[in-house]
Amino acid sequence: MASSKSKPSKPRRARPRSLPRGLALRALGGRIRPVALAGAAIAATFGAGAIFGFVYRHEPERPPAQVATVRPAPVRPTAPRIETPPVEPPRLSAPAEAVPPEPPQPAPAAKPVPAPAILAAVLPPPLAPAVPPAQVTPGAPAWLKNALPFTAPHSGPMIAIVIDDMGLDRKRSARVVGLPGPLTLAWLPYANDLPRQTRAARAAGHELMVHIPMEPQGGDIDPGPGAMTVSAGSGELLRRLDQGLKAFDGYIGVNNHMGSRFTEDRPGMRTVLSELHRRGLMFLDSRTTTRSVASSVARELQVPTVGRDVFLDHDMSPAAVRASLAKVEAVARRQGYAVAIGHPHDATVDALAQWLPAVAARGFALVPVSTVLKHRQPNG
Repeated sequence: MASSKSKPSKPRRARPRSLPRGLALRALGGRIRPVALAGAAIAATFGAGAIFGFVYRHEPERPPAQVATVRPAPVRPTAPRIETPPVEPPRLSAPAEAVPPEPPQPAPAAKPVPAPAILAAVLPPPLAPAVPPAQVTPGAPAWLKNALPFTAPHSGPMIAIVIDDMGLDRKRSARVVGLPGPLTLAWLPYANDLPRQTRAARAAGHELMVHIPMEPQGGDIDPGPGAMTVSAGSGELLRRLDQGLKAFDGYIGVNNHMGSRFTEDRPGMRTVLSELHRRGLMFLDSRTTTRSVASSVARELQVPTVGRDVFLDHDMSPAAVRASLAKVEAVARRQGYAVAIGHPHDATVDALAQWLPAVAARGFALVPVSTVLKHRQPNG
């Protein structure tokens, strides 16, 4: 009899439960749709490119006239290229080739010009009329030999302008040298490079003097090295004077720098003026004191001398300098000549630059100091 027990069955392997077909497609659609869209876009792009390439390769060529009118547009010059325009070498030499040089015309271009006219175009105006300088007799004193060759242009009142303190301030000294002359320039012997400076001044038509320092009244004022002092003996005074007179050459004489105390000292002035007489030099008394004995001692020793009439820049304001120049004119009209002393200050140089060119038109003769001396001492 058959047993009612059945055979044990093998366990079934668990199979993943599958979704329904609609749900599966719906789940996959969320992932597949972006990829499908991207692929479709790429395919469309390649397709359009292929169509464009096909059309471009089969596009008929344009006629040359149309190409010529279209191509210049991309190479239109931009703003940066205007800053450095291209150079066209043929055009640089074009004027010589396109316009041949005209044959020389000697009549207007090669017209001979006298040498004095050429020099007048590049040099300052002449200092005096074109007359030969007076001949200096052999054995004449040094002040006459070194005097500026000059003849007054007319017989009007004479004015001599002396500028002291030259040489230290090179810039302002050069401005003075550039003024129309003739001026008389007094150079401090302890300035630098005096031979060069004084040669330039003489070449510009000015007369030269040595501006010897002398002791002032104020003990706290320094007149500079090598000054003539009351306390120095005659031997020391002569040594200092010789040293100062060796600074340069070509001068007519000496005037005093400061010296309000020394020029009152008769023994000291006699020592100095005796040496000037021996050397044949003149003396200009700057008159820094009303008690100066320089003029009286010079007359005793027969030293050519003249004194200052007006200081131009005791007050250095422009208005005061102009007033001093008017005073110089008044003195010259009264006594026939005037000697004015100024300094290389800006106000003085500016005022002289305006006054000097018109002085002759007002009837005055601008002269060097030596001309005043010749007028006062015709025999030298």
